[in-house]
Amino acid sequence: MAQVKLRDIRKSYGKVEVIKGVDIDVDDGEFVVFVGPSGCGKSTLLRMIAGLEDITAGTLEIDGIRMNDLEPSKRGIAMVFQSYAIFPHMTVRENVAFGLTINKAGKAEKAEKVAEAARILQMEHLLDRRPSELSGGQRQRVAIGRAIVRDPKVFLFDEPLSNLDAALRMDMRMEIGKLHQDLGASMIYVTHDQVEAMTLADKIVVLKDGMVMQAGAPMELYHEPDNLFVAGFLGSPSMNFLEVTVDAVNADNVTVHNTALDPIDVPHKGRSFTVGQTATLGIRPQYLHPSDQASGKLHGKVILTERLGSETVIDVSLAEGAKLIAALAEDTILAPGTAAHFEFDPNQAHIFPETR
Repeated sequence: MAQVKLRDIRKSYGKVEVIKGVDIDVDDGEFVVFVGPSGCGKSTLLRMIAGLEDITAGTLEIDGIRMNDLEPSKRGIAMVFQSYAIFPHMTVRENVAFGLTINKAGKAEKAEKVAEAARILQMEHLLDRRPSELSGGQRQRVAIGRAIVRDPKVFLFDEPLSNLDAALRMDMRMEIGKLHQDLGASMIYVTHDQVEAMTLADKIVVLKDGMVMQAGAPMELYHEPDNLFVAGFLGSPSMNFLEVTVDAVNADNVTVHNTALDPIDVPHKGRSFTVGQTATLGIRPQYLHPSDQASGKLHGKVILTERLGSETVIDVSLAEGAKLIAALAEDTILAPGTAAHFEFDPNQAHIFPETR
């Protein structure tokens, strides 16, 4: 296993800089997920670690050794691609052993390593089949098996589940999580799916426009986002953002209100505010609770009710055209067109000095 360090990593295509000074540490045996919207640079960053893209500036180290100019085959990494990249004319056994065959490993070594990978991935019964006889999930297991037999220092995954349907994605997500537990390997995983990021990662790195917005444990980022982008990116349904006016500031709290929100004290968590400025209040849909008008802090009108079984999602129109989503427990019913009033714990809200 290995540590991976990226220091001020930059990537430019001509005059266009797409990775803008990234610093990331991957500890020995850690599962790190790069997540962000399309075009944020996460796959480019992974390919730079793999050696498939040149590094314009900065330093990449694996186990303390500078890797910038080393060929991919000498970096001690194995990569699993989105497209499986397995050979249709070969059996599963031959596909898994392909890297060993290229490196001229002996028959006994190949047989032992292929058998061990098949055992870990529970695909012993598939070894003599060809890819055309496999499901999408089985083909992805073959690609992962081919990475396992190389015994790499670092596993790299580039959106490996995006070609699978929802049920298979969940199954494969669990298999990859179990694989990490079994191998204790250092893994770097790229995805745009926040559910994959939250469930698999020891550490999430949220990227936007080639820069790191925040890095940390999944629940740390969920409960304590540093900025509006991270707050809005993690969580489903997305966090509600309300434009508010600052009425007062003290050592611990900031008092805010708007036309749909009664004045409320929210912890500012060290962020700086001035009286009269416009700020953004963030409230997760799951933290809103229906109440009567007297005790409610937020007031609006129900537009749409979506009953999903485990929860009911309420679309609410606030004053001046603002929107709000509330995710309520199970079969809570609020009829469209009726007035809606909600309360929430101010300690579960977030206040940001910037506006959307």
